[in-house]
Formats: sequence, C-alpha cells, structure tokens
Amino acid sequence: MMVSTTNEQATMVADLLNKINTAPTSEEVEQAAQELAKLVQSKGMIMMKTYGILDKFSASTKNKKSGLEREGGLIGFNAMMEVMSHEIEPLLLLHLDSFLDLYADKGAVVQEAAQTASRTLVDMIPAEATKALLPILIKGMGFGNGNSKKWQTKIGALKLLERFTERAPEQIGECLPEIIPAVSDCLADTKKEVATAAEKAMMKICSVGGNPDIHRHLKDLVLCMGDPTRVPQTIEKLAQTTFVAEVNGPTLAIMVPLLTRALNERSTTVLRQTVVITDNLCKLVRDPRTAAQFLPQLYPGIERQADTAAFPEIRVLANRAKQTLVDAGGVTEKSDADGTLTEVSIEEATAAVKKAVTKAQGFLDSFFISYVSYLGTIAADYSRQELFALENWQQVFAPYLRAFVMKSDIPTVVGDAFNDIHSLFKSRNKDSDDAAIDEQEGEEICHVDDFSLAYGTRLLLSHTRLKLHRGQRYGLCGQNGAGKSTLMNAIHAGKVEGFPSQDQVRTALVDYNSQAADPSLHIVDYVAADELLKNLPRADIEKSLRDVGFDDARLEMSASALSGGWKMKLELARAILSKADILLLDEPTNHLDVDNIKWLEDYLNAQSQVTCLIVSHDSGFLDNVCTQILHYEKKKLRLYHGNLSDFVAVYPAARTYYSLDASTIEFTFPKPSVLQGVRSNTKAILKINDCTFTYPGNKTPSLYNATASLSLSSRVAVVGPNGAGKSTMIKLLTGETIPQTGTVWRHPALRIGYVAQHAFHHLNQHLEKTPTDYLQWRYSTGEDKEVAEKETRAWSEDELKQMEKMIPVNGEERQIETLLGRTKLKKTFQYEIKWKNKLHKFNSWFSREKLLDLGFQKLVQQFDDKEASREGLLYRELTIPHIRQHFNDIGLDPDIAQYTKMSALSGGQKVKVVIAAAMWNNCHMLVLDEPTNFLDREALGGLATAIKKWDGAVVMISHSNEFVDALCPESWKLIAGKLYKDGVSSVDDESNIDEEKVKAKLSKKKKKTRNEVKMQEERRRARHLKWLIEGGTKEPDTESD
Repeated sequence: MMVSTTNEQATMVADLLNKINTAPTSEEVEQAAQELAKLVQSKGMIMMKTYGILDKFSASTKNKKSGLEREGGLIGFNAMMEVMSHEIEPLLLLHLDSFLDLYADKGAVVQEAAQTASRTLVDMIPAEATKALLPILIKGMGFGNGNSKKWQTKIGALKLLERFTERAPEQIGECLPEIIPAVSDCLADTKKEVATAAEKAMMKICSVGGNPDIHRHLKDLVLCMGDPTRVPQTIEKLAQTTFVAEVNGPTLAIMVPLLTRALNERSTTVLRQTVVITDNLCKLVRDPRTAAQFLPQLYPGIERQADTAAFPEIRVLANRAKQTLVDAGGVTEKSDADGTLTEVSIEEATAAVKKAVTKAQGFLDSFFISYVSYLGTIAADYSRQELFALENWQQVFAPYLRAFVMKSDIPTVVGDAFNDIHSLFKSRNKDSDDAAIDEQEGEEICHVDDFSLAYGTRLLLSHTRLKLHRGQRYGLCGQNGAGKSTLMNAIHAGKVEGFPSQDQVRTALVDYNSQAADPSLHIVDYVAADELLKNLPRADIEKSLRDVGFDDARLEMSASALSGGWKMKLELARAILSKADILLLDEPTNHLDVDNIKWLEDYLNAQSQVTCLIVSHDSGFLDNVCTQILHYEKKKLRLYHGNLSDFVAVYPAARTYYSLDASTIEFTFPKPSVLQGVRSNTKAILKINDCTFTYPGNKTPSLYNATASLSLSSRVAVVGPNGAGKSTMIKLLTGETIPQTGTVWRHPALRIGYVAQHAFHHLNQHLEKTPTDYLQWRYSTGEDKEVAEKETRAWSEDELKQMEKMIPVNGEERQIETLLGRTKLKKTFQYEIKWKNKLHKFNSWFSREKLLDLGFQKLVQQFDDKEASREGLLYRELTIPHIRQHFNDIGLDPDIAQYTKMSALSGGQKVKVVIAAAMWNNCHMLVLDEPTNFLDREALGGLATAIKKWDGAVVMISHSNEFVDALCPESWKLIAGKLYKDGVSSVDDESNIDEEKVKAKLSKKKKKTRNEVKMQEERRRARHLKWLIEGGTKEPDTESD
C-alpha cells in the first residue's frame, strides 16, 4: 500500500484508528490494527509521535462508556507488538499498568484482550530488562500503594511474574529480596483466588535458586511466608535437613526472613534449631558479596542470643553461628563488606547510553527517552554479569536503536556506550582482567566471549571469558575442587560452548588417568591404538618415543609394566605425536623425577607454535614454564601476566602456592596406639635385610641386597630417578611384595597406612559410594578389607597344602585348624593353636619362631593383621559423627564426605579420602607414595604440619624437594635398584653410639638387696678369720666379693 502525501497518510491513519474503535467484529478490528502497524513499520517510529497513535489507543482503553473501544485499543496495542516487536517494546511497557487494570473489566472480551496484550509484551521482554518490568508487576499486586488494585489485577500480575520467571530465572533470583515481600502480601490476601495464585507464583520464583537442600521444603517455606504461626513447625523440618549444596543469593533471600523471624520466637527448642540452621547454612556461602547483602540481617538476632539466651547450650551454639557469620562475610550491617560500590547502576548506564546517542545525532527527542532508560537497564544487567562482549551488545541493542537512531550510527552508539560502561566497571573492579586478556602476544587461536561450566548440579564457572594465544603457556590455578580438570576435559571433549572444534584447533589431553588403550599392549602398539595416530607410520612413533627417552628395553615392555614416571612420559609422547595446537597438561609432573621435569620444562619452553594449558601443584614447574596464569575467582577465570611468582606478587592470597608454611589448613592425624615391647620411639619396628626382588618376566632385579630399618621416630624420604625401584622398596616394606632373597621383619602388631602411587586404585571399585560409606565398608568387619584383599594375602596352592601338614605333639600327629589367640612371650609372641578334630582343652601354645620354622608364615601373618586391625579399631566407633570428625581432621569437608559420591570428587579430595581411610585404624606407620600428586598447596601445607606433629613413622616417595627437605632428615636413595642411605637415622642400632656414655652406664653401681649385703658381710668375716688362723697376705675387701 503506497502513501503519496502527508495528508493522505494522516487520513489513512485516522480512518484506521476509527475502524479499530468502531468495527463491529474483533476480526475487523484486528485487520485494521495490523494495517496500521505495518504502515508505522514502513514509515518509521516517528509516526507514533506525529499522530499520537499510542495515546489514542490508551484513551480508548480508558473509555468507560464503550467496551468496544476498550477492546479495540488493546487489540491495537497487541498488533503493534506483533508486527514491530522489540522496536516498540520500551514504549508499550509504559502501558502495561493499564493492561493489568483491564483484567478487572466488566466485559469478558476486554479481559481476554488485556490478557493477550500483557502476555505478548512480557514474552518479548529480554531477561536483562527484568528490573524495568518488576516495578510494574509489583505495583499490579497492590504492594506499596495501599492495596488499591482489584483482585483480578493481582492475579494477572502474579501469573505474568510466574510466566516471566521461566525465561529469566537468574535475574529473578537476583531480585528476590524485592519480589518476596510483594508476593507474601498476596499470600495473606483475603481473596482465596489471589492467595492460591500467589502460592503458585511463590513456588515458581523460590525454585530459581536451585538449592536441592531446601527444594523439598519449598511448600512449607511458602506457606510460612503467608502465615507466621507456621514458623516453629517449618524450622523443625529444616532442622532435620543436612545442608551440603552451595548457598547462593536466591537461597538466602528465601531463608533469611524466616530465620530472622524465628530468632524472635520464645521457644528454646526453636531458638536452638534456628542458630544451628544459621550456622550450617552460612558455612556454605562462598561469595562474600552475597554474604554482605543478606547475612547482616541475621547478625543482630544471633548476637542477642549469644549474649542473652537463657540456656548455656544456646549461647554456645549462637556464638559459634556468630563466628560463622563473621567468617562468611556478614560482619556488619553495611550493604557491602568494604563499603565500596562495584557494580554499574542503571542510572549510570542510562547516562552512558544517552551520552552516546546525543554524541552521534546531536540531540535526543524526548519521545524516545524511555528507550534510553530501557537500554540502560539492559546494559546495567550485562555489567552485573560481566558480559562485556561487544558483538552481543550490538546484536541486542540494534533493534531498539533502529526506532530513533540512523542505521549507520548504531554501531558507533553501541560502541561508545559499551566503552564508557566497561571503563566504569573496570575502574571499580581492579581485578578485572580484560586489559590483560587483550594485551597477550602471539596469534589468537581461541576466543570464547561467554561460557559457563558445571559439574553435576554444581556451577564451576559462570559467564566467563577465555582467550588463548599461540605459543603462550597458561597455568590454571585454583583450590582443589574448583573445576580445573573439569575445564580441561570439557575443552578436549568439545563441551565448552564457543570453543573451536577439533578440525579447527586440535587439542591433546595429557592426563595420567586418561589412558584409554589396552595397557597390556607393547609401547608402540599402545600409542598406535590412539584413534588420531592409527595411520601414523610405526617408525615415526618409535622415533618420537626415543626422543622422549625410551630405549630398546623399554620399547619392548608393556604399558602396564612401566613405572609411574614413564607412563606419564608415554602420555606426553602420544600428545606430541598428535601435533596438537593446544596441549592440555593435567598434573604433568606427577611421578616425574627431577631430571624428567627439567626435560619437560625445556621441551615446553621451546614450543613457540604450541599453546599449553597446565594444571599443576608444582610451584617450581609453574614458575619455570608459565607465561600467563589463569586463576579461578568467584566463578570467573582471571588472567594475570607472568609466571607464578609474578601472580603471587599481585595476588598475595595465592602465597600458599609458593610456601608450605603459608597454608591456613591444618590436618590432624590420630595418635598411634602403643606397640607391645616398644618402649622407645627409636627402637626398630620394621627391618629389611639383604632383600632382592625381581618382577615376574623381568631378567634384571628391581631391587638389589637392600638393608634398612625404621622406628616410630623415622621420617624417611625415598628418592631416585623414575624406574629406579622406589615403589618396589615401598611394597616390600608394606608387604605388597615378598623378596626372592633376604628377610623382612615387622613388629607383629605393626599397622601400616599405605597411600599408593596410583592412589585412586583404592577407590576405583567404590565410585558410587560416598567417602563415609567407603570407610564404613572398609572397616565393617573389624579389620581393614584393603589389607585382606592384597595379592600377598591370598592363599597359594602351596600354602594351602602346608596347612595339611601333620605336626607331632605329645606323641601324636596333629593338624592345625586355626590360630585363636596371641600373648607376649619374653621378647617374642606365642600363639594359641586350635587343632583339627580336637576339643579346645587340647589347644597348644607355640612360639612365633616355631610356627615360622614349621612353614606357617601365611597363617601367622593373617592372624597378626587381624589382631593389629582389632587393636587399632578398639577405640574407634564406626558411626557417622566420628567418621565426619575424622574426615574433617584430614582436611575434607564433613558434608562432602557424607553426601558426595566419590565419582564427583576432585583428584585432591580423593587423595584426602585415601589418607583418611589409611589412618582410621590408628596406624603406627604411614607410607606415602607421591603424596604431592593432586593435592593443592594449601592441602600440602596441612599435610606437612600433620606429619611434623605425628608420633608415628613416615616413609614417603616424592620428587618435590621442597616437601621432602621440610620433613625428612633421612633419605634412602635408589639408583638402578641399589639402596644408598643418607642423613641421620632414627633407629637405635643404626645410630652413632657415644662410647663414654655406654661405659658410664655400665659402671654405675647397682644397689644391693638386704640379703646380698648380709651374704657379703658373711664372706668378709670368713675371709678375715682365715687370715687370722693361717696368716700370709690379707686380701682386700672389694665391692665385687
């Protein structure tokens, strides 16, 4: 339809408006409205102002005399929205209040038209404009304006809120403190229909927090908001809930009003339950800004109970909750922990948009001022989420700006507003890393502007950026459980939205635990089994393996026969062969000795065309390799230029990455029980003498003629290159293997806690259990099932045959059935033997040595293990409270230990589970094979503190010189299977003995007994009488006569 002149255009607009108001049927009204909307769309939004179209629609909706006009005006509004969409959205939002009022119109067709127009408008509004919509909906609920709204309008506002929540859960969660009071007011409305709609809406908005702990109580929480008398019974139900999920802002917005109200109750039971809930809830608040926003409301009530509660128990619990509030960040009644503003306000964002529009066009028509305010609201929300991707802003802002800005000026307007708002944000957030991201050197190979990462129900990263450049080496740092390995795995699996695909940017994951091929294959076959390398010539594979140190002998081995260090080098070789653009290195120094770590550092530093993303707890390695640090902060990735030391200089809180002493975590190990016959901490409790061991199938022994001993005071580091026999030595000590020659002696009651090099093998069969379930399973029978299931504890055919051996006793042949007891016998033990087919009265006692001479080593060992476990568990209660406390002592959160499956734990958390399980039976000796693998620096500091204070023996393999030097005065160095000891031994018979002290001790007089003195006097008298009778030389009296 062509319009030739302004007069014709005016006439056509007038005719269409008249038709909209007077047409006899809704279909004709709709047709006229659509024609008018298309006319405005073709000629531009200025027609709205020129002809006052929206004002005339609004006047029609308020014509109380004509229902036809009211319906026509609403249909006209709806047609404009359907045709022009976002271009007219800010203007129509000003009329939503009128739409809601017409929900109470007398005419059903008007009500229906009002509902249609409202739904169309709300469905158009983006989530980022939530704060522009909410005031209108809250006003529609009658909140804050004297409850002047009719009940149909209230229901309409509640339903629109419920509808919008589905599209904007995050933004609704942020606004819950403003929404909940308004909806709560409707819950108490005398009109049943309003209360029902309010309950439904409240259930919807309260579910946005996503907290599974309170989800099942939402119904009670919602009813409690409308009926304060339900507070006690709601608190009672919550008191039976164990809070384990992270507590965010929406959760606190729901819980804090209830807890504040409950702290004013008179019932001591309710008060006690409330302070306990507060304590547990606040422990799970991770974000200090969230804590500062909500928790100060609880502080006065908790402080009052801590000071004035009638019962001492409540005062103690309240003081504990008060300290938790302080630790969480809710320390004052201020709105922010430090009193500073960090977010860009709507007013500031609006001013920036207005400035950009005025600069581009020279003026801003007052008719379009609502657009500027609307865009300011969206921009402020983008700033809150830290979504600073200019392309996204251009895409979202353009439809609104088309209404009043020249098309050619739109990119400039958006760019100017973006820069001003971004600069303001960065000036208030000094930790913002955008400048660092943009200042990287090298070719950009990956730029993800906005992505989030979750593991199960736990959000690890929220709306963060990742930009990688070729040749840069990024150290990925964060606490255990932050999600570092999860991010690497997600990148490699192509699960990070916006990350280039493998055909664009190839990634290679180097993870010790990711070995997917059959480990029984020979080395070359193992590498060739990789899907990406199957077409690679075997000669190239072999050359690459030789380049990383594999010789002929090792190339003939299977992958499973390699030591931990060589397995890691094998994974590195496989990644190198894949010619990846990005190497994803997950703990690459685990199991590598010093020489191999140096080789890896040199290799990575020489790669100018390969980008590396590295997770490591080796501070020296990160210092020598990294050019950038990516740090987990508040669910964002922050980029810092330089290596780890440069990062620590600008982020002092990360000093624990450098110094074990800086750790704020302290582990506590249970005190070992007394060993019979061991009265000195320096007396030997374990000895190996001239032991040689060769693995089946190998021609060369892994250990030659090793001799060593340990006492309770021993702190020994076992060091040496990869494949030198360190783990073999450890296995001899723990009984994992038996030497072909030589002897191993252990105190019969000795209990050893063993954390293997491949620590996770303890847990691999129990990934569906929680740590608590695993500990209960492991010790449920009164002994350590992990010990009982060792290969060396299995009975061989020869050992079973030995049990049939007949033994002569009291003139008859007898066969041993089992051992029933053990007692001390001088410097050894004797065992009670139950004979087969004999009553208990015929039981015999044999010494340990006699049983061993008869060949019953396995039977004695099995009995000793059971007795050792029984003694260790004698004072242990395998109950949930005791297990939770034990895990807490080892540095694992008790709630994680009780409720999180081990398949969901990070590597560091799994290591803590293994250590805790090994220490449960009050062991006397702790053996740690590569304890620094997977533990972060904080946890390593805690482990070091526990080892220093513990009263038992500690033997460890570690390539971390810092960790070893801080703890171990004695070292056993293994080179090609031969043992060399260095340092000061803590065993008496191997220490340098002071001969003078020994002589002094021997010469010390021993006080004689009364009978001895009497006998001495009689001998002296007899000698004196003999001299008087016989004469001659008189013998002198001495002490020895």
